[in-house]
Amino acid sequence: MMKIKAAVMRTTGGKLSIEDINLSEPKHDEVLVQIKATGVCHSDLNSLEDATTPLPTVLGHEGAGIVHSVGSSIKHVKPGDRVVLSWAPYCGQCAYCAEGKVHLCEDAFGPMFAGTLLDGTTRLSDENGKIYHSSLLSTFAEYAVVPAMSCIKIPDEMPFAQASLIGCGVSTGYSAAVNAAGVTAGSTVAVFGIGGVGINAIQGAKIAGASKIIACDIKDENLEIAKKFGATHVVNCSAPDTVEQIQAITDDAGVHFAIDCSGNTFAAQTAWLSARKGATVVVVGAFNPTKELSLPAGGFHRLGKVLRGSFYGDASPFRDFPRIAQMYLDHKFMLDELVIKTISIDEINEAFDAFHDHNCSNVGRTVITFD
Repeated sequence: MMKIKAAVMRTTGGKLSIEDINLSEPKHDEVLVQIKATGVCHSDLNSLEDATTPLPTVLGHEGAGIVHSVGSSIKHVKPGDRVVLSWAPYCGQCAYCAEGKVHLCEDAFGPMFAGTLLDGTTRLSDENGKIYHSSLLSTFAEYAVVPAMSCIKIPDEMPFAQASLIGCGVSTGYSAAVNAAGVTAGSTVAVFGIGGVGINAIQGAKIAGASKIIACDIKDENLEIAKKFGATHVVNCSAPDTVEQIQAITDDAGVHFAIDCSGNTFAAQTAWLSARKGATVVVVGAFNPTKELSLPAGGFHRLGKVLRGSFYGDASPFRDFPRIAQMYLDHKFMLDELVIKTISIDEINEAFDAFHDHNCSNVGRTVITFD
């Protein structure tokens, strides 16, 4: 057992407490990682404000670091390796994994919602008992014990702050365009919701060779940022003629691919209407379960469109994480621009407070770094 410094959530919606807590050694199928950088994601705020989050817990699910030690069965990483952490490890044995659809594996979700690791127990504790994990990672800490399948090796040249972002929004957006939508060279693409996921869907569409990439959002500042990441056109979705604007950009046909990253059912409906016959419409954002998605029924069968959901952008972490890292190193993928600023763990509550500042950008990330 070792003592580590961590940000602990002890009350729903409250401030995180910076404490020294206990971390047990990894089991045979786990890895102890020294966290070097971790992004503060809006999903962490959601967990902080969610009454179902078990207490106390250490939040954090976007992380990169150095392997410190490994369990007896671990072969794919070793001490000293640089790794990006995936919050969605997969079992490799279920029907979905056998089909290569590792993003659909359900192995992690029971323990994830319970706040444990895969075996149903925790490695975090204090003098009062156990402390729960967040997303099987708990990266708001100096060290973390994580499942082996959460550790993806990256090149030694990769800087930690930029690497930490690959594990969530970056890979989800990139993969939504490249894997889920399957954007093709010369095609037209509309991305709805230009936040941490949408901005990287734009990058993915650009890398795939799309000829026109239309950024769609209700914030003009986000649309301006989108231009820097590869958007060729922008449309403010607060306008009542959004669909008509997108059709005009695409010679009145509509886009080949529409990607909704907003989690807003109205945006998804607009994405559907903005897509041409035979198009693919991908929904990445999580809808409010009390809402319904309504689409026109008339002539539906003649449109030939595909509407599909995508979890994690259909990412395959062991394939996609190193690929994104290498594209960054080759100056083909923008990550520096996504790091708004770096802070220490002691300043973490300031990062959470910034989510409530409507003047702050929701495109990039504040990143916690550990010396």
